[in-house]
Amino acid sequence: MLSLERRRRVERPPPLVALCDISGSMSRYAQVLLHFLHAVTNDRDRVSSFLFGTRLTNVTRQLKSRDAEVAFEMVSHVVPDWSGGTRIGESLELFNKEWARRVLGQGAVVLLITDGLDREGAKGLAEATERLRHSCRRLVWLNPLLRWEGFQPRSQGIRAMLPHVDEFRPVHNLQSLRALVATLSGPQPARRLVA
Repeated sequence: MLSLERRRRVERPPPLVALCDISGSMSRYAQVLLHFLHAVTNDRDRVSSFLFGTRLTNVTRQLKSRDAEVAFEMVSHVVPDWSGGTRIGESLELFNKEWARRVLGQGAVVLLITDGLDREGAKGLAEATERLRHSCRRLVWLNPLLRWEGFQPRSQGIRAMLPHVDEFRPVHNLQSLRALVATLSGPQPARRLVA
């Protein structure tokens, strides 16, 4: 008798798409977050990274360089709006129109990394966030303002986006990044239903 060896089903993590705010209000976190995105891009398959301030820039190719310094140098050459204003709604709308079909297939998880402070108030933000949420498996909003105890969503941008995300998490230190990695590495939870 022969024992048949069966192939186990290979579990692949879903594609990961990061949309990271690099505006002035996010400048103290931008460098650490860029290191995080570089590490994730070089550790996983199917990672796409975009930076935005007043405009959206795809930096996926630049972050694939194994050498972090080389990657950051290349990113600095293609991103024109470091530490400027923020147009979150406009950037998300552009992502939805030009990139969503290309990178959000196969149940992608989206990390939206921003403090939600938008130069344009909340113009088009709720609609763009809702469309993004419907295009992916899970929309995780990482906000450094959650580090403050007693945080209240007072800005128009935060209030416009919050109803359309699956998770709202802090991202202000290494501990919060470790917790995020553990969450992304584990089984993906079912999406909650939004009324």
